[in-house]
Amino acid sequence: MDTPLSTIAVVGLGTMGTGIAEVLALAGREVIGIDISEAAALGAVASLEASTARAVTRGRITEEERAAALARFRTADTLQAAADAELVVEVVPESYEIKQQVFRELDAIVSPTTILATGTNALSVTRLAAESQRPERVLGLHFFNPAPAMKLVEVVSSVLTAPPAVEAVTRLARELGKEPVAVGDRPGFVADGLLFGYLNQAAAMYEANYASREDIDAAMKLGCGLPMGPLALLDLIGIDTARTVLEAMYAESHDRLHAPAPILGQLGSAGLTGRKAGRGFYTYDAPGGQDVVPDALTPAAGAEAGAGREVASVGVAGSGTMASGIAEVFAKAGYTVVLAARSQEKADTAKGRIAKSLERSVSKGRLSAEARDETLGRITAAGSLEAFAEVDLAVEAVAEDLEIKQQLFAALDKVCRPGAVLATTTSSLPVVAVARATARPEDVIGMHFFNPAPAMKLVEVVRTVLTADDVHATVRAVCAKIRKHPVDCGDRAGFIVNALLFPYLNNAIKMVEEHYASLDDIDAAMKLGGGYPMGPFELLDVVGLDVSLAIEKVLHREFRDPGLAPAPLLEHLVAAGCLGRKTGRGFREYARR
Repeated sequence: MDTPLSTIAVVGLGTMGTGIAEVLALAGREVIGIDISEAAALGAVASLEASTARAVTRGRITEEERAAALARFRTADTLQAAADAELVVEVVPESYEIKQQVFRELDAIVSPTTILATGTNALSVTRLAAESQRPERVLGLHFFNPAPAMKLVEVVSSVLTAPPAVEAVTRLARELGKEPVAVGDRPGFVADGLLFGYLNQAAAMYEANYASREDIDAAMKLGCGLPMGPLALLDLIGIDTARTVLEAMYAESHDRLHAPAPILGQLGSAGLTGRKAGRGFYTYDAPGGQDVVPDALTPAAGAEAGAGREVASVGVAGSGTMASGIAEVFAKAGYTVVLAARSQEKADTAKGRIAKSLERSVSKGRLSAEARDETLGRITAAGSLEAFAEVDLAVEAVAEDLEIKQQLFAALDKVCRPGAVLATTTSSLPVVAVARATARPEDVIGMHFFNPAPAMKLVEVVRTVLTADDVHATVRAVCAKIRKHPVDCGDRAGFIVNALLFPYLNNAIKMVEEHYASLDDIDAAMKLGGGYPMGPFELLDVVGLDVSLAIEKVLHREFRDPGLAPAPLLEHLVAAGCLGRKTGRGFREYARR
């Protein structure tokens, strides 16, 4: 079964089929593009001509290579043209009926040794294979859009697939310059299996009016380094396509996280399927357009909720990395800062950490020596909260423990002047529970910075039901002055980022528990297929498995969703003291320094 795969047919010349055909032709394969639509065939030829011309202009290929690739691509309007193909890749619409019809017709046309590959990302490869007369030669070959740019290819085996067929297409994927990941047959496979649950939760979060579409997307881009926010990505994928994938996932898992959010069905039924329709979660300049245009839901430029309070001095409570980072951010922005810890020694150490950070910025040319000295001069280290007596804004960055935070806020209530804004940096605890430790809960708000605070642009601004309007306005204005992007969210577990991020991480762990895919394959799939800067297991080890478990428990306790229960493997690793990079071992082992 050592098939050379030099002649390949691509059935379906939409965006994905055309992209796959381009990749194959540029890699030296003879490609037959098949589509019953003459317009689709002509569009594929035009697309290939245009994209290869751009590649020549950018110096990626020569004019001779372009001419050779174009000569290797031809189109046809009937499956009979695939008769001599050694591999057929179908990328027709996501419908069992349509795909099975294609496979049945191909059975009567192609050679007994021809491999039949489906490009589905939602349907069962096993079910499609069972309808074929050669189930051992049927597998999944899932490219990602845009196929010429995206490196990931998921090679999907069913229980019927012969290993030589898998080996042949895996070898082909590598020869195409792609990164093949071997996965089993379940809806969504690895990348989409993790991605679509996250997208679904984001849609449900928006539907619940918890946060605006702009804030949800900004939070995930700035808080997690993602190339696109989830709602914009749903518009790009197609809301109808996303719902189809989620329906298939839910049919197998019965996990509520995969049950399509009602808004996906409502938008789809209204024909608002995303970019291709010109409107989905956002409105676009035209059907198929990329540029978002203002609509009735677009926030008015510069609109803020009333006037805030004057803030000239800031107190930061804590001596850890987060406290130091926040103090540095405020001092750089021109605020007078009091950095208070439990002792003068701890406060001095924290200020010393800031001095080193500023020095690194000077050495890298990001900050002048004069600005370093001015910034450091604005910071006073104190060994007691008494130093907060005259600050306008007090920000706590102490341990993520409700009792500790409540004790601290009770102390701030006594020390800080009337009218001072009191902010907690909690990432998982109820802000209102902290606020109730004071006699002025209307002055309390959440300001969730992300680590490292000097580098990360996001701040989640968390209002409780008791927070005063001018306190909210004050914090929004402060965020603008310290050059951070504020996103508004209500006081519930996880806020925006952690509420969307940690269920995704938990589901990745469950994939490993079920022996569906390896750590390395899952990390590679999400980086190459989802555009994530780190794979889920890399990120878990950096965040800390104990921290991750604590957040998972908070989410599970608040939302009571069985799908949010922490994966047992995570609990076992934490119990064993394997907490990630900080202990030298988590999901992976690390060299001790």
